[in-house]
Amino acid sequence: MADFKRKPGESFESFLRKFKKGLKNGKRLEKARAQQHLKPKKTKQAQKKYALTSLELSKKNEYLRKTGKLPESTMRS
Repeated sequence: MADFKRKPGESFESFLRKFKKGLKNGKRLEKARAQQHLKPKKTKQAQKKYALTSLELSKKNEYLRKTGKLPESTMRS
């Protein structure tokens, strides 16, 4: 990691310019932004749990639809 220290008598603007240039050349900011929106993959156990939950919910909704207890707005066309 690069250290940025302000030299005595250096203006803040020139220090800021040097800092930004150092970040850009170091590619650290670019890497951080690239990984910012990545989501970790689900584990097999989490996938199975999600599948079982959605299967259970779909069976429940199917039963309610067949018995006429599911409101019209939530029925699929």
